[in-house]
Amino acid sequence: EPGVYPIGGPSESSPVLITTNFSLTYFTVRGDAEAAKVPVHLLIADVDGMSVLTAWAAGKFTGESIAKLLAECGIGEKVAHRTLILPGMVARLSGRIEELSGWRVLVGPQESSALPAYLRRLPPGAFLPVHG
Repeated sequence: EPGVYPIGGPSESSPVLITTNFSLTYFTVRGDAEAAKVPVHLLIADVDGMSVLTAWAAGKFTGESIAKLLAECGIGEKVAHRTLILPGMVARLSGRIEELSGWRVLVGPQESSALPAYLRRLPPGAFLPVHG
């Protein structure tokens, strides 16, 4: 189901990841995020059950749709920062998401299996609160 899923008891300074509602993708990303032992907020985009690349190719996982999800899903009330980790396969969407949403985008790994190491290597100040 689309929405925001807490993994590992995230706080307002925990990373925000996004993926699609393709069941295999969801369970893989969730498992890899849990394996990292880094609390995260996992955003699931409704793309009619397609994988990240399929949804991107079909025009369903776009800068516009992700910016809309960020604005409407309530994640802005759950975190004190505005930083999103985007799947590496769709890195080209980062600029458009930043332009439309005001969120900073970090490009994550190409494959979910690299998520644990990626999350553990994030610098301590990566998710500082927004001021102003």
